[in-house]
Amino acid sequence: MRILIVGAGATGGYFGGRLLEAGRDVTFLVRPGRAEQIRRDGLVIVSPHGDVTLAPKTVLASEIAQPFDIVILAVKAYALEQALADLKPAIGPATMIVPLLNGMRQVDLLVRDFGEAPVLGGVCIVATMLDAQNRVVQLAGMQELKYGERDGSTSDRVRRLHDALSGAGFETTLSTTILQEMWEKWVMLATAGALTCLLRGTVGEIEALPNGADLPPRFLAETAAVAAAAGYPPPEAVLARTRTMLMAKGSPWAPSMYRDLQVNAPVEVEQILADMALRGARSGIATPLLDAATAQLRIYQARRAAA
Repeated sequence: MRILIVGAGATGGYFGGRLLEAGRDVTFLVRPGRAEQIRRDGLVIVSPHGDVTLAPKTVLASEIAQPFDIVILAVKAYALEQALADLKPAIGPATMIVPLLNGMRQVDLLVRDFGEAPVLGGVCIVATMLDAQNRVVQLAGMQELKYGERDGSTSDRVRRLHDALSGAGFETTLSTTILQEMWEKWVMLATAGALTCLLRGTVGEIEALPNGADLPPRFLAETAAVAAAAGYPPPEAVLARTRTMLMAKGSPWAPSMYRDLQVNAPVEVEQILADMALRGARSGIATPLLDAATAQLRIYQARRAAA
């Protein structure tokens, strides 16, 4: 199957690179600058699972000549609208779109632009970043893709998708509860992002504050309430795991949103925090901590834009 990876950054570069390394027919939809850099240096992955330098096919939006079988959408949220415009020539009647962005807004926008039929659900579990040399650096060992039909069915097409993505060196899961899993990841990331960005500290730094361990459950209560109102309440095991992670003594961990903030990069405030708060407001749920974190990061974004 012909696979188009939209974005050759930390996430798309990693999973697309591993699929290419496994012999799959992979093309990357990229911007001109990234295309030139890949042609010059290759797509470089630095990973505890093995380093590799690849020479992938790349394509610009203006060069897409026919639809692809699988489109994996792996851009940052602030690049989503442009990506949706760019990939239109790649979407045909049988195309399957697997969005790997966090949150749920991307599903709404994909359905708006392409209809219900091509849009699947997707979750990626990986810790990667682009370093100063634009190498894809994997920061920890976990590497998994989850995907499935949004209605929970196990269709013939999603079985073909599973066959195409499996056996490439990372774990793959064909899920019948993909929307639930998307919401669970969103709850975790929105909680962690709001907590660390609003308080400007890692998990361990926040826990070390007087009564610091009392703070993560307050943030988590807001995001979990929004998810429950949407029909996807996180199970207690998921909530307990999230609380444990966000209350760990001495932990240096913080989500990518906080790492982006620390290096004055754009942050996904609208997709991860603002949209969660908006959905809460529509359901009559107060989210004062989410609202405060959203406002703080919007000020940060405005200052970046004005600089």
